[in-house]
Amino acid sequence: MSKHISRVTIGLPVYNGAKYLEAALDSILAQTFTDFELIISDNASTDNTEEICKKYSAMDERIRYHRNDKNLGAAPNFNQVFFLSSSEYFKWSAYDDILEPEYLSKCIEVLDHKPEVVLCFTQVKLIDENGKFLGEQRYNSNTSEDKPQDRFRNIALNTGNSAMPVFGLMRSKVAEKTGLIGAYPSSDVVFLAELSLYGPFYEIPDKLFYWRVHPEQSTKGEYACERDRVAWFKTAAKDKISLPKWQYLFGFLRAIQHAPLSSSAQVYCYTQMIRWIMFPPHFRAMGKDLLLAIISLLNVRNRRLREAS
Repeated sequence: MSKHISRVTIGLPVYNGAKYLEAALDSILAQTFTDFELIISDNASTDNTEEICKKYSAMDERIRYHRNDKNLGAAPNFNQVFFLSSSEYFKWSAYDDILEPEYLSKCIEVLDHKPEVVLCFTQVKLIDENGKFLGEQRYNSNTSEDKPQDRFRNIALNTGNSAMPVFGLMRSKVAEKTGLIGAYPSSDVVFLAELSLYGPFYEIPDKLFYWRVHPEQSTKGEYACERDRVAWFKTAAKDKISLPKWQYLFGFLRAIQHAPLSSSAQVYCYTQMIRWIMFPPHFRAMGKDLLLAIISLLNVRNRRLREAS
């Protein structure tokens, strides 16, 4: 007898998320669409995340709990839950966010009836650490245009937008063609831009996703600085020379190179990246990356000379 393959996989990467994890798990298990598996990948948490995950996996056979031997960083952990999945549709879920019960059912309805759509997401409500309503957040990039190069441009050049749709429901076969989440800051934006080259997105106007804003978020505290966030994305990169803005650019270029685009569409996308480079904050950040890398190399060289003398 063959093993049942769920139509949806929800991948939940987590590290020390005990404070909000149970609320997130409860909202997933309360979905009106029930044919899903939930894969949790614990990045060697040191709080009671493991205890919570084991309790829930014992309660519901749809939950698969995996624990890493060490903290790999956010990017490898996000990608790991995708690699462990085998469903038609896939969704990343954060340990601190909440879904309305009909989130999956409404997204699946769209993907089932619109084969051209590669990602479906809903509008967002913001809540604080105690679940209090803070406001709403709209995704402002037009990702429903017919031409892939236009969708790519709208995401890549919209510097003030969030990457919230990364937590939408996507077609697994399309997502696996991308580079997934890169080990550098804002790689989720690059992933969305790359995914848009394969098809349009669809935004459901209902507000079925609650994004929690709290002090422990990755963009706050010790990881508030973009350069410091490199180690959050990949722990092996800590204390190593990094060029985060250049990695961001190369991620876009890789996406353009690998997507099934016509020659004219590809040229257009590369042209948009020239516009991206010339945007003053990007140009300055790339220059700063190079300067800091050169200073780090010189410091390493001088230290070795002192040790050898």
